[in-house]
Amino acid sequence: MVSNKFVTRFAPSPTGRLHLGHAFSALVAFKQAQAAGGQFLLRIEDIDRGRCRAEFIDAIYEDLAWLGLTWGMPVRVQSEHFADYQTTLETLIDKGVAYPCFCTRKDIQKEIKRAPSAPHGPEGAIYPGTCRDADKTAANARIDAGEAHAWRLNLDAALAITGRNLTWNDKKRGIISAEPHILGDVVLARKDTPTSYHLSVVCDDALQNITHVVRGEDLFHTTHIHVVLQKLLGLPTPLYHHHKLLTDSNGKRFAKRDKSATLAQLRADGIDPKTLLAFIMDETDS
Repeated sequence: MVSNKFVTRFAPSPTGRLHLGHAFSALVAFKQAQAAGGQFLLRIEDIDRGRCRAEFIDAIYEDLAWLGLTWGMPVRVQSEHFADYQTTLETLIDKGVAYPCFCTRKDIQKEIKRAPSAPHGPEGAIYPGTCRDADKTAANARIDAGEAHAWRLNLDAALAITGRNLTWNDKKRGIISAEPHILGDVVLARKDTPTSYHLSVVCDDALQNITHVVRGEDLFHTTHIHVVLQKLLGLPTPLYHHHKLLTDSNGKRFAKRDKSATLAQLRADGIDPKTLLAFIMDETDS
C-alpha cells in the first residue's frame, strides 16, 4: 500500500554516462521530494543485459553525488530481482491476459508489410497479434522444446477484466483517459529476460511505494499501458508528472545515442557543479 508520504524516484539505465537531460530529470524529482518533505529514491533499470554495464552503475552514483543529490538506501538494481518480475508475469499468465509470441522482428515486419494500413502508435507499427490466438497446446510444446519466445499482453483480454474506463492523474495535464490501444499487445518478458520495461517499472513502483512518478514527457505514452497493468495486478496508480525535456541550443533533446555531453566530460572541463545546477534549475518546470 502506498503511504501518504511523497516518494519518488530517478531510474536511469546504465547503458552510458549521464548527460544534462538526466541531471535535469533527477533534479526535478529530487527538488519535488525535498519541497514535500518526502523521499527521493534511486533505481537502476539494468534489465537489458546486452547494453548495461557495471561501470556505468558506478558512474551514475558518482555523477549524482557530484551534483549534490542524496537518495534512500538500498538502491534497487533490477537485475537482482528477476524473480519478482517472473512471479508478476506468472500472475498475468494465470489471469489469461498474457500469451507466448514466437515472432521474430523480421516476422513482424513481414506481417505489417502485408497490411499497409496496419495501425501505428508512438513506438511505431503496433504488433498485429499474429500469435494471439495460436493453439495453446502447440504453443506450450514449442516452449517446452526451448524455442525462443516473448510473452505479450493480450490487451483485449486485459480490458475485459479491468474495463475500458481507466484514468490517471497527471500533474501537468489533469485527469487522463487511458488509451492503451496506442501500444497494443506490448511485450511483458522475453525468454532470456523475464521482464520488460513495462512490467518491471509497474512492479517496482508498487514495491517501492512510489507515490509520484516524475519522468520525462517522452515516456508519457507508456502510462496508457501501465495503468492497465496496475489495475490487473491490484496495484495503486501513482500521481504522474511528465516534465518537459531539456534541449540543447538547437532545440534537440539530450540523448545518449547522439553522444550528448556527459556530466563526466563537463566535470573534466572544470565546470563547477553549482554553476551547472543553477543553469539546470533555471530550466526546471514545477
